[in-house]
Amino acid sequence: MWLITAILSAVFAGLTAILAKCGIRKTNPDVATALRTIVVLLFSIVMVFIAGSQGTIADIQPKSWVFLILSGLATGASWICYFKALSAGDVNRVAPIDKSSTILSVLLAIILFGEINNLAVKLISTALIGVGTYLMIEKKITGRETQSLQWIIYAALSAVFAALTSILAKIGISGVESNLGTAIRTAVVLIMAWGIVFAKGEHRQLKGLEKGELVFIGLSGLSTGISWLCYYYAIQNGIVSVVVPVDKLSILLTVLFSVVFLKEKLSKKAIIGLSLICIGTLAMVLWT
Repeated sequence: MWLITAILSAVFAGLTAILAKCGIRKTNPDVATALRTIVVLLFSIVMVFIAGSQGTIADIQPKSWVFLILSGLATGASWICYFKALSAGDVNRVAPIDKSSTILSVLLAIILFGEINNLAVKLISTALIGVGTYLMIEKKITGRETQSLQWIIYAALSAVFAALTSILAKIGISGVESNLGTAIRTAVVLIMAWGIVFAKGEHRQLKGLEKGELVFIGLSGLSTGISWLCYYYAIQNGIVSVVVPVDKLSILLTVLFSVVFLKEKLSKKAIIGLSLICIGTLAMVLWT
C-alpha cells in the first residue's frame, strides 16, 4: 500500500504544475497563488490532525518560530515566482529549472553544514542535474515568448527560494513535527500571498475570474494537498530510500503531462536533458 501511495504522491505532484498552468492563462499569477494556498493550507491542517501534532504547537521554541516564518516567506516567494514563470513559459522548461533547486540545496548543505559524505557522488549528480536543466531549456524561442524571457528569471528565482526554504527549515526547526511545521509555513505563505494581492490592488480582479480557471487553480491546490498526504503516509509506512526517489521523479510525469495535455513539444536534446536530471536525482538520493 505504501508503494502505491508513493507513486500517487509523484503523480499528483506532477499534475500540480499542469493544473496550475491551465489555471493562469488569464488569471493574475499572484491571485492564483493566493487562492491555491487556501486549499493547500486546509490540507496541511488535515495532515497535522492525522499526525496528532496539533497539541505540540505550544512547545515550539522562539528560534524555531523565527525560522518557520522565514522558511514560509521563502516558500511563498518560490510559489509566486513559479506561478509567474508558468504563466509565460512552457511547463517542460519551467519545471526543470524549478527542480534544479536541488543543486543549490546540495551546495549550501556542503558549505553550511559540512555534509561531505560521498562528496564525489554529490558533485557528479549536481553536475548531471545542471547539464540536464540547461539542455531542457535551451530551445529556439518562438511565439509570445519572443516578447519576454522573464519566465527564465522567475523560474530561477523559484529554485533559489525553494532551496532557501529547505536550508532555513534545517537550521531552525529541529524538534518541530514536520507536518505542524508545514502547516505553519503554509499559513505564512497565505498571509504573504494575500498581502501582495491587496498591496498591488489585484484583489479587484477576483470578481472577474473565469470559473474554468478558478476550478483549475483549486484543483492545483487540491493536487498539492493530496500529494503531501500520500507522501506522508508512504514515509510513515514504507522504505524512505524508495519513497524519496519516487517522489523526486515527479518531473517525469510533469513533462509527460505537458506533452500529452498541453501539446508542448519535447526535442531530442530535451529528452537527453530529462534523462540526465533523472539519473542525477536518483544517484543523489540512493548513494548520498
